Amino acid sequence: MSDLFWLSEAQMRRLAPLLPSDTRGKPRVDDRRVISGIVHVLRSGGRWVDAPAVYGPRKTLYNRFVRWRAKGVWERVFRALARAGGPPAELLLDSSHVKAHRSAGGGKGGSARKPSGGRGTHRGKPRWGPPRGGRTTKIHALTDHLGRPIGFELTAGQHGDAPVALALLAPWPSAKLCIADAAYDPTWTVENVKCLFSCANSAKLGRRGTTPGSAPAAGWV
Repeated sequence: MSDLFWLSEAQMRRLAPLLPSDTRGKPRVDDRRVISGIVHVLRSGGRWVDAPAVYGPRKTLYNRFVRWRAKGVWERVFRALARAGGPPAELLLDSSHVKAHRSAGGGKGGSARKPSGGRGTHRGKPRWGPPRGGRTTKIHALTDHLGRPIGFELTAGQHGDAPVALALLAPWPSAKLCIADAAYDPTWTVENVKCLFSCANSAKLGRRGTTPGSAPAAGWV
């Protein structure tokens, strides 16, 4: 099948040092095959049970994905690869709503807090909420100038954009330009971003409606 996804040998060499090495008992099934299968399912948006047989048992793909998610492996890999090219000079920041599943409002056992409940929260608050249009989750994404993701946060759909901006921008104080829309334009956000960036490099960033050269120490374009 021509639409199958396979990690190259070069990509696996980059991933190998980032993967868990404390496996106990029986050795892990072929990492390249399993991770390629996981990426294929995530890219296609299909069900785990529909993964092509060439990737091996579907249960293995699902278990590996869930267990490494719980251990933070995927997030560590993402952050390490995002930083591999060095700090970006330009950043793009925006958010998008995703419709929550119809079962997101409840489940078996009623409203009692469950041990697994933390996976659906952001700083103690649910990652879905009831804004206009129904229950949604908001994805806040930060990318470099080529649109490659380098940071993201999940919040409830009614959560404001501006409060999340500082958490996403904090790891990249050397950036010289940040492009964002009016949702990130409250004065308190701009002032905090000015401090974050100017303390590091005195960058000139334009606020909406100005040119970069005429802006304060930092702001938005």
